[in-house]
This record gives sequence, structure tokens and C-alpha cells, in this order.
Amino acid sequence: MSKIIEQIKFRAKQNKKTIVLPETMDRRVLEAAAIVLKEDIADIILIGKEEEIEANSKGLELAGVTIINPFTSNLTNELVEKLYELRREKGMTLEQARELLLNDYMYYACMLVKTGKADGTVSGACHSSSNTLRPALQILKTKPNVKLVSAFFLMVVPDCDLGAEGTFLFADSGLEQNPDSERLAAIAGSSAESFELLTEHEPIVAMLSHSTMGSAKHADVDKVVKAVELAKKEFPQYKIDGELQLDAAIVPSVASSKAPNSEVAGKANVLVFPDLDAGNIGYKLVQRLAKAEAYGPICQGIAKPVNDLSRGCSPLDIVGVVAITAVQAQASVE
Repeated sequence: MSKIIEQIKFRAKQNKKTIVLPETMDRRVLEAAAIVLKEDIADIILIGKEEEIEANSKGLELAGVTIINPFTSNLTNELVEKLYELRREKGMTLEQARELLLNDYMYYACMLVKTGKADGTVSGACHSSSNTLRPALQILKTKPNVKLVSAFFLMVVPDCDLGAEGTFLFADSGLEQNPDSERLAAIAGSSAESFELLTEHEPIVAMLSHSTMGSAKHADVDKVVKAVELAKKEFPQYKIDGELQLDAAIVPSVASSKAPNSEVAGKANVLVFPDLDAGNIGYKLVQRLAKAEAYGPICQGIAKPVNDLSRGCSPLDIVGVVAITAVQAQASVE
């Protein structure tokens, strides 16, 4: 596990938070829970029936974990009432609220976070992103003054002297399908804030394109150019520039010839992709070909920390995302 994730784990231990893991049907999640408990990174709540968790966790040490069985817990009636109150204007009945909480543990997890009984939740090892994010958006909603929820991967590339000692943030790589200029600008601002929080390095944000500083003409390039203009205006505290091709964004020698007057070119550590196709393909290329550690999709813009997982994740990937979620929770304010 990389130095940056070890630092995030260390920070998580300094002010321990409670993280909910609802996917107790997946052995990898229980293996991750055992590691988190052993390393004292966070307190863990598992949601599920005790006998099923016991069957799925044979041979694992889960002493200290809290298990909540929705079918028997004293909390369930309270959470049903609160979910009903939150969603009744959308047509939800008490019976529907109960059915959701008993049959979709992610809804239960989000209600634990909503009511302050937990600080964050991590899901997605065996569920789709929409299964993870729908309950979060319905129950927790967006942060005040944030235009949209987006998702990123924290990428840690071995033996790499680019970015922040080989660490990059790739956005949006998990959620926003085809953001317009306003949304790209918002993603840039959220991503800079996230990178600063998690790595404690200065964010240097490149808005990526197939063009560098006007080298190509196309509506797709125009979208990024406008996003750069908006982002610089909205987030003057951060270094943001573009449009930049990937090599011009991260390689100093290429930057010196393609964008010599840019304070970002050749130094970028936050890469904002023009659409989800590019972002998703980009992170998977780097993960598989460069053998990079890829943590995410990490969500930004939700009122409380809720994070997704790639369905190809390992137990150690889950541990990393739990630690990231805990650090986000430390920074989370009402």
C-alpha cells in the first residue's frame, strides 16, 4: 500500500470515525473490515443478519465490530419513521420506507449516517454505482453551495516522479456522463478541494482535451475552454488551466514546448477529463498498464461521506477507501 494511503490511514486513526459497510454478503468487505479493525483505522458497523455475517466471515477476526440486523434492531422503527418523513412529499409510504430499509442495506446505511449514528458509508463491491449513489442523493443530498455531485479516483502510480510524487486525482471517472462547461468547472473546484484534503499537497488542476491551447478546433474543445474560464473565475484560490493534452499537463519537457506560459502545464496532479468515457478509460488504463493503485470512485459534493467501490476491488482497496471516507468525515461539518 502506497505512502499516501498510509498517511491517510494515520490521519484516520487520530480522530476515529464510524464507517458503515452494508455489503456483508461479500467476503472481500468482511476481510477489509477485519483489517480496518486490526489496524484501528475506524470503527465499523456491519449491516446484516448475524448468522449470515458469521457464515461469510469464517476465519476472520471481527472482534469490536458492531452488527446491526435491520430485522431485529431497536433502531429500525426510528429509521423507518425518519425515512418516511424525508420522502413522504415524494410519495413514499411508511410501508415502503420499511421495505426499503429491510431489503436494501444501503438505504439503512445512509439513514445511519443521516441520523448521526455513523459518519460515512462505503459500498459498491457487489452493487452498481447507481445502487450506491441513489440512496445517498435521496437521503443525504448535496453539500450547501455545491452545484453537483461528482466522483473521482485517487491514483497512486508506482515509480513515478510526475504529479504529487506519483499521486493524481482523476475526475470525473465515475458519475457525470457528459458534463457541460459549468459542470466541468464545478468538478474542477471540488476536485482541487478533495486533492488538498486527502494528500495535503497543493492541487494543480489541468482541464484535459485532445487540444492544447488552441491546437485543435472543435465544439468539444470549446466546452473545455469555457470551463477553464469559469473555473478560474469561481475558484481563484486554485491553479487551474487548460485546455491541455495529457502529456502537456504532466510532462515538463512537453509543457515547455506546447504551453510555455502555463503555471499548470507539466506540473498537474488533478486531471479533469472532458467526459466520463475519457475519465473511466483513463483511470483503468493507468491502473492496469502502470499497475497503479486506484481508490474510488470517491464521491464529492454529498453532504456526508458516501463512497463507491469498483466491483473489481480487492480487500486492500476497500481498506483504502474506508480510510479516505474517515478523513472526509473528519472534515465534514453540519
